[in-house]
Amino acid sequence: MEQTDGHDTRVDWQGGAIFRPVRTGNAFEETVERILEAIKLGVFGYGDRLPAERELAARLNVSRETLREAIRSLQQAHCVESRRGRYGGTFVTYRLPPPDLGELRRAVQDMGAELEDALTYRQVLEIGASEQAARRALTEEQREYLAERLAELEQATPDEYRQLDSRFHLAIAELTGSHSLAAGVAESRMRLNDLLNAIPILERNIEHASDQHRAMVEAILGGDTEAARRATEEHLEATAALLRGFLG
Repeated sequence: MEQTDGHDTRVDWQGGAIFRPVRTGNAFEETVERILEAIKLGVFGYGDRLPAERELAARLNVSRETLREAIRSLQQAHCVESRRGRYGGTFVTYRLPPPDLGELRRAVQDMGAELEDALTYRQVLEIGASEQAARRALTEEQREYLAERLAELEQATPDEYRQLDSRFHLAIAELTGSHSLAAGVAESRMRLNDLLNAIPILERNIEHASDQHRAMVEAILGGDTEAARRATEEHLEATAALLRGFLG
């Protein structure tokens, strides 16, 4: 995934769910949060270069000095590193920790009754996103983008899988054309992010998920809203069942 030509080739709508304008008075803290969300959700994975400073500051609606302070803090936390030179920039160095059932149970205790709320919220948003993406007349670039997210997920190593799974689901949300819906999907995934990352990678589950992901993409690209809804609902229910199973 690392870019080596000195240019950011990502289409300008990618990452819109994360890199939306900062709206609070805590510009520094929210800038750090947005960049971390993009990294933890896999919009930018290990070795990827973040958008150029000028572009990222404009998208977040913060000063370049605020952005630099945020990046310095993330560099001190070993989440990114800055490189100079022709092919320089800010590159992601963060790696997800290995699955940990103990951490999963602690995270669930912290959420309490919010877990079922978060699962329901995710289901409603992501099913709606798949249906809306299927309704749209996608451009060839958008169709290729979705196919690429599916292909990289199917080729993912166990260490990469969770982030690339988030990246795939966020791609569908971005294709709806609704910044609010895409932001909602990103928010819902962040609420469940620690739980999903703590689930052990099971080969049989990955096989089932791959079939469901392919069905979702085929339905979206084929403009079949009903099939998109069914495939997405089946996939989300399977993930929720797996999560509940490890907690039982």
